Amino acid sequence: MKNALKLFLLFTFFSCLCWGQNYKNEPVRKYTSYSNVTELWEQLDDIFNDPNFNNAFWGVVIQSIETGEYFYKRNEDKLFMPASNLKLFTTTAGLALLGPDFKYKTKLYTNGKIDGTTLTGDLIVQGRGDPTISDRFSDGNMFKIFESWADTLLSLGIDEINGNIIGDDNLFEDRGLGNGWQWDYESYWFSAPTGSLSFNDNCVNMVVTPTEVGKPAKISVVPNTKYVILINNVTTVRNDSTTSIDFFRERGTNVITVQGTIKQNAEPDKIFSTINNPTQFFVVVLKDVFERKGISVKGYPIDVDDLPESLDYTKMKLLLTHYSVPLKDIIKVINKNSHNFYAEQLLKTIGLEKGNFGSVDNGLKYEKEVMQEMGISPDNTLVVDGSGLSRLNLVTPRQFVSLLTYMYKSPNFIPFFNSLPIAGVDGSMGTRLKNSKAENKVRAKTGYVSSVRSLCGYAFTADNEPIAFSIITNNFLAPTKLAENIQDLVCLRLSNFKRK
Repeated sequence: MKNALKLFLLFTFFSCLCWGQNYKNEPVRKYTSYSNVTELWEQLDDIFNDPNFNNAFWGVVIQSIETGEYFYKRNEDKLFMPASNLKLFTTTAGLALLGPDFKYKTKLYTNGKIDGTTLTGDLIVQGRGDPTISDRFSDGNMFKIFESWADTLLSLGIDEINGNIIGDDNLFEDRGLGNGWQWDYESYWFSAPTGSLSFNDNCVNMVVTPTEVGKPAKISVVPNTKYVILINNVTTVRNDSTTSIDFFRERGTNVITVQGTIKQNAEPDKIFSTINNPTQFFVVVLKDVFERKGISVKGYPIDVDDLPESLDYTKMKLLLTHYSVPLKDIIKVINKNSHNFYAEQLLKTIGLEKGNFGSVDNGLKYEKEVMQEMGISPDNTLVVDGSGLSRLNLVTPRQFVSLLTYMYKSPNFIPFFNSLPIAGVDGSMGTRLKNSKAENKVRAKTGYVSSVRSLCGYAFTADNEPIAFSIITNNFLAPTKLAENIQDLVCLRLSNFKRK
């Protein structure tokens, strides 16, 4: 506890550009903002030698981008689990291979013909991995894109589909979960399955609202579809009790059990569950939206895998093509919000666009080519997914700094830099380093899985010298907040640093 308090005091004093006295009221070395790299190295050694992490490992590289001089190194070539810092590899590869202005295309075809106001035949939706068919870029309306498709059909004079709505997901591999993902993550939004057709991040939104004490809580589901079966085991309790809600989706099904308690005066609690079979989910909701918009659908929502024979697009008519927002906006979701689903979709999209099939193996094949251009040997890393959720990923701190240095000089630097969380301002760094000298001077990607905390990005010194850094800790048992405090303390020290 004393060491934790000391760390807090050091952070506070650095915010004022100096150290004063420690928690025992003993004098400690006073650090001015002016120093040389040797003094800075000694100061950082003091920080990383915190005894709360004696049973853990720190991997650190801090390097001047302008001069190449190392401000600090520790275990720089050891392999660490990077957690979500791995998204830096995925997004840099996406920018390099697809370009910042790349847009996803989703196409709607028919194998029939338009007869008056009736489409006689099936409507086929061919997906290419667009992760953005949701409310994120649609003014908070998750159905907006589907409604626009309905409006297009109505403008063509179609108000009846005398056939099925078929979802074609064959451009992506069927395996939706990543290699090495924990089975007990499967129900939660951050472990959503991928698919070449995806809607609402392949999740349903649930809102739990208290009712009367002793009565079941009210749970609303959006989209309100029969595709999921909800089992409500949440009880409303007295206000002197606690709110504790969890849920579980039975593997291979869409049966979701929500359980726990909610206080009577509590605000509604929002939770998000993944779904099984994204393609079927997509076409079920699309059919519902069409019918709400006045388009009668006589057939059924069908996954292409349930058809007796393959589709022949040479014999079909293209009805419309939907374009996503550009990749430079999509990678902001990946890096600022640390969105696993978007990252996994992008990795498979790289495989599809460069290798004609959206698989993890294909995506990693082309990503490794980009790594080699950065001077990073793929043989000295282990990368198995696009998001970093897997605990099988292994990367060194020096490799991350090589990536950051490469991107600083790349024509794609601006969209990459703009995608990173800004200290004290937004994304996963929005509440860290707020109202300190480092606010707005550090842009860095965070990473977290159990016993892993990572931070990689750019800092600008008091002389406005650009610094690339990677700070990763593995195998710690101390509170995660202490790991964050050490990372923040280092960022603050870098932001205050002035050369003599």
